Amino acid sequence: MCDAWIQAAMPSNFTAVVVVTLHYPTSHYNLLPVLAMPGWSCLVTGAGGFLGQRIVHMLVQENDLEEIRVLDKVFRPETRKEFFNLKTNTKVSLLEGDILDAQYLKRACQGISVVIHTAAVIDVSGVIPRQTILDVNLKGTKNLLEACVQASVPVFIFTSSVEVAGPNSYKQIILDGHEEDNLESTWSDPYPYSKKMAEKAVLAANGCTLRNGGTLHTCALRPMYIYGEKSSFLYDTVTCALKNKGVLDTTGKFSRANPVYVDNVAWAHILAVRGLRDPKKSPSIQGQFYYISDDTPHQSYDDLNYALSKEWGLCLDSSWSLPLPLLYWLAFLLETVSFLLRPVYNYRPPFTCHLVTLSNSTFAFSYKKAQHDLGYEPCVTWEEAKQKTSEWIGTLVEQHKETMNSKTR
Repeated sequence: MCDAWIQAAMPSNFTAVVVVTLHYPTSHYNLLPVLAMPGWSCLVTGAGGFLGQRIVHMLVQENDLEEIRVLDKVFRPETRKEFFNLKTNTKVSLLEGDILDAQYLKRACQGISVVIHTAAVIDVSGVIPRQTILDVNLKGTKNLLEACVQASVPVFIFTSSVEVAGPNSYKQIILDGHEEDNLESTWSDPYPYSKKMAEKAVLAANGCTLRNGGTLHTCALRPMYIYGEKSSFLYDTVTCALKNKGVLDTTGKFSRANPVYVDNVAWAHILAVRGLRDPKKSPSIQGQFYYISDDTPHQSYDDLNYALSKEWGLCLDSSWSLPLPLLYWLAFLLETVSFLLRPVYNYRPPFTCHLVTLSNSTFAFSYKKAQHDLGYEPCVTWEEAKQKTSEWIGTLVEQHKETMNSKTR
């Protein structure tokens, strides 16, 4: 139906194993509807994730929204309870299913007006198998695009990543990057590669003819590194520091970036939905991608971690560390050893050239295009974001104290 995106991003070596996990919701939630409801409706994939939950919380405040279908492979009990307690007149349908199950996705998209696709496997350290990342991030996105065409869903918002643009070298300096720079990641590592190819497929799908004769309109959002309460990266960093006498690991002291608070990223998604549904605004948004940042000060990732946690006594590691060029070449050496040992032993290096580059580059972007086209302005200031995140970190510190006390009894 639209050959451009069908061929846009599918490597020839794809072999997907489809695992179907179907869950029929409790009585509070509604079973998967077959017929469209009046008004408009939205499907959010990855709805149980860090960003997905924030998007759902903002969506339920949209006055004309009739239904939200929240889709994830598995919902944690606390997330299920959170959705159960949403104060809204909007119908909330909880769906558990695999993004690789094309038939399930087609049923999930029936009667839907808008799809927000946040579901992804995020891994930059090599823990998750490459094929798993490619299958979910790329194959899953293509499955969802096809489901939208078959179910005649007219609007598709894709959560991309700044990593589709790079950085390709720690020597590369981007301080006020913008969309017209046409930057593109050259890494073959599975996460940046899969997100880059998935975004290409999404943008190529813009203008496709839907089954009912309508037209598919798409756009992609490229957030910076996202921080905030419940961030898994922050959680790991803080808990590791608490086990190390409050000393934060040094992982990105040479970087200069502009991290973005999670609520501001969620707000950008809401504005993208509004824009693509608005006949006046939609033509300038269709097929476009947007960098999403906010007014968080440009700083290193280490300085960000310290700024968010210093109130609770956490501090930066002051010990000597390798100069960046030596760190990069050590990563290269470790990757070479891993490659040579692969036939007999699966050695996973503690860090890679990609991770060193990602964590230690000057790579920051403006949100001016999103401001112009989407009307985007950060809804949470840096001071508010810092306070909210710091308060959450405080709960982790208290939990750690309770755990330590229980162990000493």
